[in-house]
Amino acid sequence: MRRVETRRAEIRVLDMVLAGLLIALGMVLHGVFPGIVAGMKPDFALIMLFIAIMIIPDNRVKIAAGLATAVVTAMTTTFPGGQIANIVDKIVTTAVVMGLTAVLPRQIQVIGVGAVGTLVSGLVFLGTAALVAGLPASFLYLMVSVVLPAMAINTVSLLVLYPLASKLYSMQQASQEPSVQRAK
Repeated sequence: MRRVETRRAEIRVLDMVLAGLLIALGMVLHGVFPGIVAGMKPDFALIMLFIAIMIIPDNRVKIAAGLATAVVTAMTTTFPGGQIANIVDKIVTTAVVMGLTAVLPRQIQVIGVGAVGTLVSGLVFLGTAALVAGLPASFLYLMVSVVLPAMAINTVSLLVLYPLASKLYSMQQASQEPSVQRAK
């Protein structure tokens, strides 16, 4: 009788390294950018999370990137009560953006992820912060003064950075193919 082995797909180390580098870059940008209105600031870590979700095919890496982004943005937030709000926000946003990338056509994926992902992130963040610690200004004011400009910033940033990241990722994938085939 023949024994059939099932082998779980291994997580590619290079995908994890790339996700880690993107998160680190997002953390640095998130940490150094000053708060604009009532301690809130555009979340540059979201841009890097969105890029990781869009270019890395492994869902486990995407989820790990979302959780890591949640932790690092919670550590660098300047918003009162923003630690919990950042964790909830990034978990929900990661799930929504993974869903968006599965259903949106490639032609509008970057714009859709940038706009809808940032809007979801802002809504969840503000809603959670309102429940946990209260808001320093009205919900509507913070939406208009911080979340909507962040939507524009993130969408434009994604339009610029995603093609570069995608091209670099595909080049890295292509350079790995011959070595994988030789190893077999």
